[in-house]
Parts: sequence; C-alpha cells; structure tokens
Amino acid sequence: MSAGAQLSVTDQRRMARHPVDHPVIAEHYGKGDMRMHIANISANGFMIDDAESIGRGERVVVRLPVIGRIEAYCIWCRDNRAGFQFERIIRVDDFLAMIDTLQPNPRLRKLR
Repeated sequence: MSAGAQLSVTDQRRMARHPVDHPVIAEHYGKGDMRMHIANISANGFMIDDAESIGRGERVVVRLPVIGRIEAYCIWCRDNRAGFQFERIIRVDDFLAMIDTLQPNPRLRKLR
C-alpha cells in the first residue's frame, strides 16, 4: 500500500493563485476544529500562513463560500506556511463566484 494522500486530482500547483484574506475553522480528523487563515487560493487548493501544527499528508475539511464543505490534503509545509490540495475538482463557475465573494476588490483579482 502506498503512503500519502490518494487524490482524485493530479497535483497542479501551476494554477493561478488568487490572494485572499479568509479565516476559516477547519475540521481536522485527529485534532478537532482548528483556526486557519487562507492567504491564497486556486481552483485546485489553497495556502495558509499560520501552519504551526499541520504536517504533510494531514487532512482537513473547510467550509468555503459558494463551494461549501470540501476536504483538502496538506501537500507541503515550509516555515509557517502550508499548501493544501482539494480532494475533488471545483467547477469553474463555482470557483469564480467564490473568488468574487472572497476578493471583492476587482483590482486584486486575476484577469480571467
């Protein structure tokens, strides 16, 4: 049996990242509820900038606007940051609606 997360989406860290300032309460499978701050998000995952107690391979469930509850796996950790990949693909129209909610300033949104 292989170690690590079994994801339905391939690792696509080259997707455009959108800067956001979004606090969430994540449900961790072993540690319970955890506060996290999402600093940027893409169609495939997100990065937090307060990752002192998260390790690579750990799973969390977060609730995002428009998307709802979605599970994510920690793909990398460095210093106080961690990158997560969503366990399923987010539809493009849902993702764009979520970005409009999370980043209301149109000058900070990426060009579409």
